[in-house]
Amino acid sequence: MENISTTYASIITIGDELLIGQVIDTNSAWMAQTLNTIGVLVKRRIAVGDDWQEIWAALDEESNHSDIILITGGLGPTADDITKPLLCKYFGGTMIMHQPTLEHVTYLFEHVFKRPMPLLERNRKQAEVPDVCTVLKNERGTAPGMLFEKKGKIFISMPGVPHEMKWIMNHHVLQIIQQKYKTGFIQFRTLLTAGIGESFLAEKIKPFEEALPSYIKLAYLPNYGMVRLRLSGYAASNPGQLVNEIDQQFTLLKTYVSDVMVIDEDLPMQAVIGKLLQEKKQTVATAESCTGGYIAHLITSVAGSSAYYEGSIVSYSYNIKERVLQVPDEVLNTYGAVSEETVCLMVKNARELMQTDYAVAVSGIMGPDGGTPEKPVGTVWMAVADKNKIISQKFHFRFDRARNIEVTALTALNLLRKLIVDNH
Repeated sequence: MENISTTYASIITIGDELLIGQVIDTNSAWMAQTLNTIGVLVKRRIAVGDDWQEIWAALDEESNHSDIILITGGLGPTADDITKPLLCKYFGGTMIMHQPTLEHVTYLFEHVFKRPMPLLERNRKQAEVPDVCTVLKNERGTAPGMLFEKKGKIFISMPGVPHEMKWIMNHHVLQIIQQKYKTGFIQFRTLLTAGIGESFLAEKIKPFEEALPSYIKLAYLPNYGMVRLRLSGYAASNPGQLVNEIDQQFTLLKTYVSDVMVIDEDLPMQAVIGKLLQEKKQTVATAESCTGGYIAHLITSVAGSSAYYEGSIVSYSYNIKERVLQVPDEVLNTYGAVSEETVCLMVKNARELMQTDYAVAVSGIMGPDGGTPEKPVGTVWMAVADKNKIISQKFHFRFDRARNIEVTALTALNLLRKLIVDNH
C-alpha cells in the first residue's frame, strides 16, 4: 500500500455531568463512527468539565494533535454554559447578535414551543455568536453550531443535545470536512465469537495475527463471554485494493474461528437472533426470573422485533411461576426455583402458552445475597425449547448483580441461537 497522509480529528465533550457519570457520553462514539465513514480517523476523545482553564487547555492540546477539533456541550442558556464566551475569547472575537439565529429562536418559542410569555433575555442570548465564526444553523434547537479556523486547523462547536448535534453533523460538518480535506478511505470487517475467552482466542488465531500486513490491524473487543474481532485498514487512495485485501484476510480469519463464530457481521447477539428468526418466519417467547425482563428488553431493542417476538412472562416469584407458568408447587418446593426441573417447565409452558416456535427461560441467583453453599450467588439454570426438545444448562457466574444479569441474558440468547441454527 502507498504512504498514507491521514486526516485526524479530536473530539472534546464538555460538561461536569459527564465527569461525574450523571450523563453517559454517547455523542463522541456516534461522532467517531460517523467520521470514519468519510475517512477521518479520530485520534483522541476527551471529556472536560465546565471549567474555563480546562477547556482552554484542551483546545490548545488537541490542536497539536489533530486537523479537526469537534466540540460538544456548554452552549445552553444558563450560567454554567461557558463554551461560547470562551471560544469568543480564544479566537479573539466579539460577541454579536446573529439576526437569522434570533429569528429562528423567536419562531421556535412562538410557533413550535408555543410559549405564552415573551422571549427571555437568556433565550435571546442563544442567538449571540462570536463575530469570528461561521454560523451553522441548528434546525433542531436554539443553539447554533459555530465554525472557527486557526493555524490551518478547524474547530466546530455544537450543542451537547444528541439529536441537535447529529443534525448539525449531517447537514453541515461532514460537507465542510470533505470540502476542506482530502480524506482517505477506512474499511472495517467485524465478526462475533462466543464461548471462548479473549486470551484463548488470541492463541487460536496467533499464526493469522502474526502474518497480517502492517497496514491491516486486528482488534479484540471482549464483552461478557463474547469477543468481536475487527479488521481495519486505511487507504489515502485506491480504496478498491484495500477492500479486496481486507476481504481476503477476513475470509482467512473466519477459517480460524469457524467453530466459535456467531456471525460475520458487526451485530449484537439480539440482532443475530432476530435475523435468524426473520429468515425462517419463526417466533420466540421468553420466561424470565432472575433477569427481570432484561432478555425481553434486549430482543425488543431491535427494530422490527414485533415480527418474531411474542412476549415475556417475568415470573419473579414462586406464585407467578406456579399460577401463570404452571410450575407445580411440589416441583418448586422439592427442587427450588433455581433448578433444572423448574426452568425446563418454565420454558416448555411459556412456549405452549404463547404458541411460539421457540422459547427461552432463566432462573438464578444474581446476588449480592440469596446464595447458599449448594447454590452460590451466580448460579443460573437456563433452558431453550422448540416443539420437539428442551435443552437445559447450568452456569456459575462470578460477577456483581448487574453483570450477572447481563451475562445471563446474553448466554441464554446464545443458547437459543445454537438451537435455531441446529434446526436449520
